[in-house]
Amino acid sequence: MLSRLMSSSIRSLDRECNCTVRLLDDSEYTCTIQRDAKGQYLFDVICHHLNLLEKDYFGIRYVDPDKQRHWLEFTKSIAKQIKSQPPFTMCLRVKFYPPDPAALKEEITRYLVFLQVKRDLYHGRLLCKTSDAALLAAYILQAEIGDHDPGKHPDGYSSKFQFFPKHSEKLERRIADIHKTELIGQSPETSELNFLQKAQRLETYGVDPHPCKVDVSGNPAFLAFTPFGFTVLQGNRRIHFLKWEEVTKLKFEAKTFHIYANQTEDKKIILTYFAPTPDACKHLWKCGVENQSFFKLEKSSQVRTVSSSNLFFKGSRFRYSGKVAKEVMEQSAKIKRDPPEIHRHGMVPSRSCPSITHGPRLTSVPRTRRRAVHISIMEGLESLRDSAHSTPVRSVSHGDSFMSSRGHLVDGGEASTSAVISDEAYSPSDSMLPTPVAEHGMENPLARHLNGAPCSIDGQESAAGTSKEGHAAEFSSGRRAVRMVRSRPSPPSDVEELNKFILSVLRLFLVTIGLLFALLLLLIMLTESDLDIAFLRDIRKTPEFQQFHFEYFCPLRRWFACKLRWMGGFLISK
Repeated sequence: MLSRLMSSSIRSLDRECNCTVRLLDDSEYTCTIQRDAKGQYLFDVICHHLNLLEKDYFGIRYVDPDKQRHWLEFTKSIAKQIKSQPPFTMCLRVKFYPPDPAALKEEITRYLVFLQVKRDLYHGRLLCKTSDAALLAAYILQAEIGDHDPGKHPDGYSSKFQFFPKHSEKLERRIADIHKTELIGQSPETSELNFLQKAQRLETYGVDPHPCKVDVSGNPAFLAFTPFGFTVLQGNRRIHFLKWEEVTKLKFEAKTFHIYANQTEDKKIILTYFAPTPDACKHLWKCGVENQSFFKLEKSSQVRTVSSSNLFFKGSRFRYSGKVAKEVMEQSAKIKRDPPEIHRHGMVPSRSCPSITHGPRLTSVPRTRRRAVHISIMEGLESLRDSAHSTPVRSVSHGDSFMSSRGHLVDGGEASTSAVISDEAYSPSDSMLPTPVAEHGMENPLARHLNGAPCSIDGQESAAGTSKEGHAAEFSSGRRAVRMVRSRPSPPSDVEELNKFILSVLRLFLVTIGLLFALLLLLIMLTESDLDIAFLRDIRKTPEFQQFHFEYFCPLRRWFACKLRWMGGFLISK
């Protein structure tokens, strides 16, 4: 009896496991869950801990042992989704960025979105001009340390905090000037709202980049889904943008991702991209399906199960299970409660928060060319802090010699001698990537065309030495060649099309054989049953059926009955 009680208690302990969720302010929440608990249970526990009601904008992200990111599906068991052994470690992140942060009902929701967008700015996912970057950083300072106090904030105080992957001394002075003069008296709530409204107007607001290749030639790019549509980034340029109303279908096959769109009644396009791995491509497809359902549909009842591929190609089936944006807004309008208390964490230099980490600062390098620069995507994916794993990975490192050859900042129409916020070339291999990238080469910043005209993040030309379309410049000291190429993906070859056709015919043949075999088994079961139907009686009277019944079916049935009796006796004896 004692051994039985001990074994049952051990089994009950095995059914429980610890789960740690890293929140948006980098604090951690640990709880104990049942191994068969679904994702919805854990998400509800976290939202209850945060006193969060407008929770449909958020999700829980985890990273598998292969460094592939995933969103936790709320309708499935947690243990079956996460391939690693407990204790489980995950992150709370914004999954669907609100199109208008000012329209959020509660301040606690805006604060959490503010923390996410601030994180995006630090990791280089939010592209902006220098003037916008200074204002955004000043809003963060005002929200987290309040008004400027000469006694507490000596000269150069803004250099102790890092808001971007890299920035210059002049930008630090500009941030401090805005904080001292333009934001006096703003409350944290007002500064956070102004920050979100400014960020919301940027073209990369809500971007969660997925690394891919534009065509079979291997030109790297990043795909992303925003509240307003599907976008493709290359270097610091947006080469494609499709509104959700224009996207008609998303599909993937192995590493290949397809987007079908109708830009006009007469113009239908198919964009094809190549992900690093099949798992990365499937994750990209799922993210696209969820974002399209959330932002495009009017009601959750309109959500349909989608298939990743054609009828005769093996694919995945997926269905978005949450509310859509319009329903979330309607439900938020019904919230009636006293605003919950918000525990803000001020910016203390000794803390290890990403927003205040001491990072590399650029030195001044003289240069004659005036231009505006962007914060390029230094870390297109979540960093080690976001990945919620302690696996050591290589950090971002770009030499000052490379940086010193890039150019000047243009601030207020005045040429400066400061280096740029960050280099324009982005190397996926230099980032702390939870998703592996196939090749490890430095990317050339390519100026692509969208609908016949180049489209830049801020509408200005990058000073990378671009020439007329069709011509390429040689590499020179401090200047990378930029080649203008068309963004249209190359069509699949005839051999690939033939292979796909043969594979489709073969699968159709196998499916047909399987269906015929299943129908034959069903017919045998019906004829051997006691159903008294004229059609079955006629079959039973045929000599072929009589021969099959006595020579094959009856011996087989006796053999199965003997085996079942033997198994039953064996189990009883045990």
